[in-house]
Amino acid sequence: MDFLKSIAIAASGLRAQSGRMRVIAENIANADSTAATPGGEPYRRKIATFKSEIDKALEAPVVALGPVRTDPSEFRTKHEPGHPNADQNGNVKYPNVNGLVEMTDMREAQRSYEANINVISASRRMIQRTIEILKS
Repeated sequence: MDFLKSIAIAASGLRAQSGRMRVIAENIANADSTAATPGGEPYRRKIATFKSEIDKALEAPVVALGPVRTDPSEFRTKHEPGHPNADQNGNVKYPNVNGLVEMTDMREAQRSYEANINVISASRRMIQRTIEILKS
């Protein structure tokens, strides 16, 4: 495979994983938020998806961040009658964000990001070594 193609493919993976990490960070940041109005719906967890594309300039498949979807699971509720956003029964809805799941997803995205960086670094080293061989 062409070294520049491998770098471009890995770079597309970096961009996709970076977008995924932004979505996860947004979920973590809103994990304990409540609805703007009493009885309203709080933040709903978002899920990043990926899509495969063809880079016409490279004539190679690349990955991109796909549509960001919302998680349809139920909200967490807590009985807090004194809370300003409590409904008529005294229950407050909290986002359907599980911190453990988000941290696990973040770690997976981080490892994928690091793997793509390793591909780019290895390709650069191979290019440099090839140039050194051609000079001698």
